[in-house]
Amino acid sequence: MIGRSGNPTLNENTFEKSGHYSGQETMTIGGTVNKSFMLLALLIGAAVVSWAMFFNGYDVFPFMIGGAVGGLILVLIISFAPRTAPYLAPIYAVVEGLFLGALSANYESLYYGITLQAALLTMCIFMGMLLAYKTGLIKASTGFKRGIFAATAGIALVYLLSFVLGMFGVAVPYLHDSTPIGIGISIVIIIIAALNFVLDFNFIEEGARQGAPKYMEWYGSFGLLVTLVWLYIEIVRLLAKLANRD
Repeated sequence: MIGRSGNPTLNENTFEKSGHYSGQETMTIGGTVNKSFMLLALLIGAAVVSWAMFFNGYDVFPFMIGGAVGGLILVLIISFAPRTAPYLAPIYAVVEGLFLGALSANYESLYYGITLQAALLTMCIFMGMLLAYKTGLIKASTGFKRGIFAATAGIALVYLLSFVLGMFGVAVPYLHDSTPIGIGISIVIIIIAALNFVLDFNFIEEGARQGAPKYMEWYGSFGLLVTLVWLYIEIVRLLAKLANRD
């Protein structure tokens, strides 16, 4: 049985949900990589649209709200029903792209050059984690997986608490501050997000090895995109905190 992934969209029950179908095409690493590039292209394309609209004077706030809510709904649907991934993962990429484009444009208007820095750092971290996984420098052991899963779940709960309390005008201390503690919290979250890549790579590799159904390529690429988006957002937030201290 495949081990647990820290990414909430990729866990040890996913392949049990998908089942095994002999005589049909099965999941491959190459197929998952191709679909990951397709989803990334859709995300970037949608991000460019909302980015351009912002700098042309259009109100992109609906993209931010709609993208955040719509993205969350799609994540939940795809997570509980992996068979929907071939149809909903591309929609998620577009919705999340519109959200990221609007969010990035807002940050860029406040801190020139921040989004390019965040994008480059995100890709460098991604490539670094891929290299660390392929060379065996970081291994997805059972204890490692459980630790990252627990840390990721804890971060999700903190953000959920922050959102709920924010509706009542209560702010969680340090989480959004530009203080040394607030910056330290962001760095820890970025490290956890980056380590999720190792578990995602392992999940995809195990899926291909176990002969998961072909549609699981979309599910694996979707999970990878979720981690990529999370990491980018956290890096943008960290850079904004650092800029506020100048």
